[in-house]
Amino acid sequence: MPRSRGSQRWLKEHFNDPYVREAQRRGLRSRAVFKLEEIDERDQLLSRGQSVVDLGAAPGGWSAYAASKVGPSGRVVAIDLLEMLPVPNVTFVQADFSRDEGLAQLDAALAGSGVDLVMSDMAPNLSGQKAVDQPRSMFLAELALDFCQERLNPGGGLLVKVFQGQGFDELLKAMRERFAKVQSRKPEASRNRSREVYLLARGFRA
Repeated sequence: MPRSRGSQRWLKEHFNDPYVREAQRRGLRSRAVFKLEEIDERDQLLSRGQSVVDLGAAPGGWSAYAASKVGPSGRVVAIDLLEMLPVPNVTFVQADFSRDEGLAQLDAALAGSGVDLVMSDMAPNLSGQKAVDQPRSMFLAELALDFCQERLNPGGGLLVKVFQGQGFDELLKAMRERFAKVQSRKPEASRNRSREVYLLARGFRA
């Protein structure tokens, strides 16, 4: 079956992408690692001994990077509906984070311990219809924020991917109510045509 023009364009862009090439050269799991790396280097997000939760973790690039930064004294717990190959020093839960059962499995893996940083690179399966995709993406971001409420340590942080559009201002307001500081980040590795940005919240008010 011949590929559509849109998919052909995506494939050409993907394989010509310098971040894709660099990820392959370094043996990284995805180009998304460079987004987290840039934000971390700018904002000093990750440090030794931290407890980190990675929402929507597959294929594991962010989890692997976080584990390398928090070290053996830290902890990374990751969750995704999709299967993920094992990552050293990462506890992985294969479950649907948006459902109560998945959340319960994640809580069981945390075993009551507090979290210093919640990361979410989650995105819905895009249909190409903004009226459908935007509410889905905002729902995932809101779930990440709600997850912080009972689990994030005082002063902790949240890094969440969102798409600019309907619901963005409301989410930003809700985050500012719960965190001392909220900033927007658009890493160079984010494709220019993408509406994605990352909201970085610090100083959780428990």
